[in-house]
Amino acid sequence: QVQLVESGGGLVQAGDSLRLSCAASGRTFRNAAMGWFRQAPGKEREFVAAHSWKDDNIYYADYADSVKGRFTISRETVKNRVYLQMNSLKPEDTAVYYCAASRPYSGRVVVDYAYEYWGQGTQVTVSS
Repeated sequence: QVQLVESGGGLVQAGDSLRLSCAASGRTFRNAAMGWFRQAPGKEREFVAAHSWKDDNIYYADYADSVKGRFTISRETVKNRVYLQMNSLKPEDTAVYYCAASRPYSGRVVVDYAYEYWGQGTQVTVSS
């Protein structure tokens, strides 16, 4: 059974940093895309960042314009984990953050409907 478990959320002040972690189990996602999405109260879920398989140990990294230059996605293939380093946080980054994983060889994936597996989410709250 595939499971994605997020951790690292919390309450921080504007300008602070947080590092989210997503631990995957049940299968390897070495050749799959792993991404982060978020959903703020009253808003639709939106894309944040994706780490998509291109070739052996080569991945694409894509970001939403709103987080580009502040957030960095990375993964530890051996540990089957993906991370989201979030710097210079803003109040508008407040949301529940979800980790997601695609099926293998899904290509460069930045849309939520292309992801097969989802975590339960972790709350990030940024106060002004």
